Amino acid sequence: MKKIGVLTSGGDAPGMNAAIRAVVRKAIYHGLEVYGVKYGFQGLIDGNIEKMELGSVGDIIQRGGTKLYSARCEEFKTEEGQLKGIEQLKKHGIEGLIVIGGDGSFMGAKKLTEKGYPCIGVPGTIDNDIPGTDFTIGFDTALNTIIDAIDKIRDTATSHERTYVIEVMGRDAGDLALWAGLADGAESVLIPEAEDEFEDVIERLKRGHDRGKKHSIIIVAEGVGSGVDFGRKIKEAVNLETRVTVLGHTQRGGSPSASDRVLASRLGAHSVDLLLDGKAGRMVGIQQNKLVDHDIVEILSTKHEVDLDMYRLSKELSI
Repeated sequence: MKKIGVLTSGGDAPGMNAAIRAVVRKAIYHGLEVYGVKYGFQGLIDGNIEKMELGSVGDIIQRGGTKLYSARCEEFKTEEGQLKGIEQLKKHGIEGLIVIGGDGSFMGAKKLTEKGYPCIGVPGTIDNDIPGTDFTIGFDTALNTIIDAIDKIRDTATSHERTYVIEVMGRDAGDLALWAGLADGAESVLIPEAEDEFEDVIERLKRGHDRGKKHSIIIVAEGVGSGVDFGRKIKEAVNLETRVTVLGHTQRGGSPSASDRVLASRLGAHSVDLLLDGKAGRMVGIQQNKLVDHDIVEILSTKHEVDLDMYRLSKELSI
């Protein structure tokens, strides 16, 4: 293998730039040429591809977002779109492609691999919803962004004796909500993987109020429903002054944490090693702090599972 490509796809995540840097520099170290594909699979179809040098990834390890940009691409889900992408790969002589993103991005990598172009997936998403790895790139940074926001909200909740409902991202996964709730001592955490009856939330609020508790924090994962709706229902049920904060896309931005920079560097470099070893259709990950790789097809057919022991602990500590 002489030439490889790298792209980022789907939602951006802090640490993607560190992964790009690792791919480029690891590949060049081993004598490969590296080509960056801008705007994900859309850029692949359009031929938005440029050669990358050592200097191309200088001073980006600390930056959020992605230097290669990202875009959704419905066209690449079609046979015609995939063939257009393959044509561009052939035009540039690219023999292997590293795809940094989530499960939707991995589906594109799978399709290319099936058509004869070796691809390796690197899990980059704040949602931490990819099976086969303990953590995804961006999760730790997003989690710390949420915790910082909750700490600030708790200050004003205490000052005004209010109940705050905080809606966090995570798509259909509750990892961000659960970890943030446990780290910040939330009274209730609502995640899509566990049924937490609304009556239970209200009962915990009443118990706290009866013993003199003046404020409460309730975290709602977006996969459960709207934080605004929950806030309205809580106010109607217990007549407590309730405010709602939807953190939104602040969770996807910011300089990556040290943990995400290290994780991204390790996974990016490992993806190059796999291509050099002749492997394709694999996803790199980390489990018990060891680098691993899995078949992308198996990963795409496996359901992500949240740590329910942590969920039970969060309820035990919020009595």
